Amino acid sequence: MNHAKKIVEVKHLVKYYGKFCAVSDVSFDVYENDVFGFLGPNGAGKSTTLRMLLSLIKPTHGTIALFEKSLSDHRSAILSKVGCIVEKPDFYKYLSAQKNLEVFARISGIGISKTKIAELLEFVGLQGRANDKVSGFSHGMKQRLGIAQTLLHDPDLIILDEPTTGLDPQGIIDVRNLILQLKHEKRKTVILSSHILSEIERIANRMIIINKGKTVVQGNVADLVSSSALIVTFNLTPVDKALEVLRHSNFSACKTLVNNASLTLQTHADAIAQINAMFCSNDIQVSGIEVKRQLEDYFLQQVQSYAN
Repeated sequence: MNHAKKIVEVKHLVKYYGKFCAVSDVSFDVYENDVFGFLGPNGAGKSTTLRMLLSLIKPTHGTIALFEKSLSDHRSAILSKVGCIVEKPDFYKYLSAQKNLEVFARISGIGISKTKIAELLEFVGLQGRANDKVSGFSHGMKQRLGIAQTLLHDPDLIILDEPTTGLDPQGIIDVRNLILQLKHEKRKTVILSSHILSEIERIANRMIIINKGKTVVQGNVADLVSSSALIVTFNLTPVDKALEVLRHSNFSACKTLVNNASLTLQTHADAIAQINAMFCSNDIQVSGIEVKRQLEDYFLQQVQSYAN
């Protein structure tokens, strides 16, 4: 049982645009100091849900509470404690990073010193670039400046919608490390939307998968991953003999799927080497072994079912 303070509580969220149902039944909880992964294929309803969470659009049905208060009843007080990037950050291109943050602080009515802005720029790795025009910044630098902007009013909850989209590998690593710093150094709670399971796994401690507007699964990332058996495909020949050997072994209870040149089974990591050795000792030629976790396979099925 999680005894941490509940920061977000969403119950049975529904959103219709005319007759089109963008979100049909989404429920989840986010706790203090979580990095909460919000995972789903493109078009699953992630952005619509986050926009409802930010009061940018109203839900058709369902309830949203942040900081243990109803969003519909305490909108201003709640949003003063939330920072977000829901689209790619937009800046005044011909102003410097420092000037941009000063302007956004003024527009938002935030009293903030130049020293504090310098500290934020250093935190996001833009020290030394404070006086450079944003027009010369890379996409990754703009993302980091966007995170600095969300921190201007020192929010307790930060919502990031697909923050690594379009970044090169180094940019992805930079943003990932920055999110972990937000959790560990700034003690922030972060909701991170993505359609990439491996990205969520690396930095989130809790997660939800949604598809076609519905909650599919949610829980601790470590529990979901550790409880997921592996899907192991042996590329081998002859397949019929391999299946017969498997049936007369200690692994006969494994769920199997047979194709022309492969045998796919559900098992655990410590069994792979044993099964491979068993095949080889029975003159079965194994040309390759492919391993996926059940959770990953499940998520890919969700993506493919949506695409189809």
